[in-house]
Amino acid sequence: MTITAAMVKELREATGAGMMDAKKALTENNGDMDAAVDWLRTKGLAKAAKKADRVAAEGLVGVAVEGGKGVAVEINSETDFVAKNAEFQGMVAQITTAALGANDLEGLKAADIGGKPVEAVLTDAIAKIGENMTLRRMDAVEGDCVAAYVHNAAAEGMGKIGVLVALKGTDNGIGKQIAMHIAASSPLALDEAALDPALVERERTVQTQKALEENATADKPKPEAVIQNNIIPGRMKKYLEENTLVNQKFVMNPDITVAQAAKDAGVEIVAFVRMGVGEGIEKKEEDFAAEVAKLNA
Repeated sequence: MTITAAMVKELREATGAGMMDAKKALTENNGDMDAAVDWLRTKGLAKAAKKADRVAAEGLVGVAVEGGKGVAVEINSETDFVAKNAEFQGMVAQITTAALGANDLEGLKAADIGGKPVEAVLTDAIAKIGENMTLRRMDAVEGDCVAAYVHNAAAEGMGKIGVLVALKGTDNGIGKQIAMHIAASSPLALDEAALDPALVERERTVQTQKALEENATADKPKPEAVIQNNIIPGRMKKYLEENTLVNQKFVMNPDITVAQAAKDAGVEIVAFVRMGVGEGIEKKEEDFAAEVAKLNA
């Protein structure tokens, strides 16, 4: 497979690796981007990259809470200019409120706003504003109470990152603090049981290979048993501490975990949602000079 400069650039931006290292990683893995990331990590040449760090799109995430239910909705636009438009923001608010009565995305598209289904409201907005828009996803949590937080708010209840935290017990203010922590720390799952087993196994493979390669070049190599029974389990414990919400160090007080902070406040975290605009959408990079040339052609 031909390794292009664009592929090397994407891998460098995702991992912080050098140009030649990125090119070699892609070559060794036949252009497979995820495999190249893992290859670089086993060599100690890259950080663990989350896909959300490598994608972008415009639009807004709206959040709404009613009783013990909270919803988050992402609506994309082509440009940030439209995301700042008061009419677009008003539509996001209406659709987010409608989501409180929906069970899933298809149900939300069919929900009524002023006598029209949400899908038709969106179509009308596309025709009026003149830019493509997408009702991309929704998620919900339920508990005794739900706390919400919006980071980089564009208007009330909407912004670039929306967070919901469902709690068992009575919230005394800890809910918003935990939501703010989630916005900053971006945990992959609530706890170890909620993590994708394939993701955990992939990390274990990377850490095992990395430990073996480090040991092979060490001045005083460690016994195989030490690597398998101490080093790798230790690294996996750290991985779980960094990527599961309940095990992360609480940003408001790094001396305790998030789980301990919740316990001290008399609540238990039962679920959370962190939704950032554009996660998982590869945004095409436009060549402005090429665009101008096409216009004048």
